[in-house]
Amino acid sequence: MNDTSIKLTFSSIKYLKFLLIIALTGFIAAISLAQDAKPKSILLHAARVFDGDKFRTNVSVLITDGYITQIDSRESFPLNGNMTIIDLGDATLLPGFIELHAHLSYQKVPAETVLKHGITTIRDLGGPVHKPFGGDGRLRILTSGPIITAPNGYPIPILGDKDIAIAVSSEEEGRKVARELINQGSVIIKIALEPGGEKGAPWSAHHDHHHEIPNGGHNNNHHHNQAKHAASHSNQTWPLLSEKIVKAIVDEAHKNDRRVTAHIAEIKGAQIAIDAGIDEWAHIPCDIIPQHLLEKAVLQKVKLITTFDTLSKCAGASHNASTWAALGGEFLYGSEIAHPDIPWGIDAQELIYMKQMGGMKLNDVLQAATSKAGQHLNIPLLGTLHPGAPADIIAIKGNSTDNLKKLEYPDLVISGGKIIVNNF
Repeated sequence: MNDTSIKLTFSSIKYLKFLLIIALTGFIAAISLAQDAKPKSILLHAARVFDGDKFRTNVSVLITDGYITQIDSRESFPLNGNMTIIDLGDATLLPGFIELHAHLSYQKVPAETVLKHGITTIRDLGGPVHKPFGGDGRLRILTSGPIITAPNGYPIPILGDKDIAIAVSSEEEGRKVARELINQGSVIIKIALEPGGEKGAPWSAHHDHHHEIPNGGHNNNHHHNQAKHAASHSNQTWPLLSEKIVKAIVDEAHKNDRRVTAHIAEIKGAQIAIDAGIDEWAHIPCDIIPQHLLEKAVLQKVKLITTFDTLSKCAGASHNASTWAALGGEFLYGSEIAHPDIPWGIDAQELIYMKQMGGMKLNDVLQAATSKAGQHLNIPLLGTLHPGAPADIIAIKGNSTDNLKKLEYPDLVISGGKIIVNNF
């Protein structure tokens, strides 16, 4: 073998080594990329967990790719390098709360503020309509769109109609508006059956200061409208939708798999709502409602959104709540976020009123704000910490049963598996 052949052989070996190194480097990089591509998991340990149904102790929750994949004892989880472990210690873990009566968009309340204070899903009742979005590190927002009302009916005399109300004067108009709202993304249709004048109601003349727009609220024109009409509210009855129009709206909504919620506060509105087959009352009524009407509503399986805190000054609120509870009626949590007196997040006072006025046990209160609210929205497993549920989670240090006020300032907030707040 001559020198030239030897040189060629050595060169070939060096080249082969070079190719082998390149191949190995690529293989290792591919493995690394594949590992990085795997969804990262979060494992939460806590002394107490409310899973949407009941309290459990010393269990852990595994989150993968935005969903809860396992809830079990701490020892059940094998550790791996692709897992973030957060040991909360003496803490209480709960599903993110669901607010079923808010006016977020209309009053321009910052969604990120609401999320940081424990509400992970809201239903905006009355305001601009859009398709549901969020739940992925953002507040999940569902809308009804503007309130359907009679010409010059509530809330038009107070707030005008821009982005907040649509007046209809016939069955055909009612159906058309309901269809249009549904096509634009409405998850529920809201109507108003409010003649005005109830004692203690925020919209009554002697409580007109309750209509002040919070910081970052809508605009001064609405404040001007409130002042303009305040003097006449106590002597003026606002027009109501007829039972026929309400029935047409309900029928159109049901054809499109939507429910209808009604703002009612007194006997006339309650009677129309019951006779027309309304699915939900957006508030605890302000005036005392006769028991026979409440019985009919309960038999129709009407759901009642609490808003006790907002309407705590109403003469009949406590009586209606206790009667509703005694009849076996169902309450769902709603505090009316964006009302000037209500926190921009979980409202502990609402939870306390649910226990006091509604006679509810703590488990029932928490279910009304989590799992039962999720069922009402028809979003599978929302409001629970069960496998397959969206990973919307909050936690507080210590025991939530000791002081419900702690829930207004959660130390951990997770939306769709993304950590928003972590003070642990």
